[in-house]
Amino acid sequence: MIKVEFTEQDLKVIEYERFNHPIPLVQRRMEVLWLKSQGLAHKDIAKIANVCDNVVTKYLRLYRNGGLDEVRKTNFYQPKSELEKHSESIEQYFRDHPVSSIPEAVAKIEELTGIRRSKTQVRIFLRNLGMRFRKMGSVPSGADPDAQEEFKKKL
Repeated sequence: MIKVEFTEQDLKVIEYERFNHPIPLVQRRMEVLWLKSQGLAHKDIAKIANVCDNVVTKYLRLYRNGGLDEVRKTNFYQPKSELEKHSESIEQYFRDHPVSSIPEAVAKIEELTGIRRSKTQVRIFLRNLGMRFRKMGSVPSGADPDAQEEFKKKL
């Protein structure tokens, strides 16, 4: 059984954040703290908050060791792609040498970095770099070559 003492100010914050914190995990932690402040036993807290006894102990230790700041901390796993290290060079290469398809981009990225990714992952990676697919149309066979050259010069 962990002995925890709550200040009046902390109790006000806990009471508010158990329903209003933007992260549900933190809301649950605050609920456990609130129930403990009401003098309930660990078994009862675990049953009401729908967590196991060890989790109740863990949340109380977080509070005892670091206060509310420690209770609010979350360390959600966010994997980073190996391509992130090469994002600047890949982006610069594709801006200078645009590819016409995702399979071509897959091959070029593998050639540049040695890292192979699926077409879907490459599409997502390029979209996150701010690049997008641009559909190209064909020029009709009866087009005027002089008008085309004039159009190119305007760009």
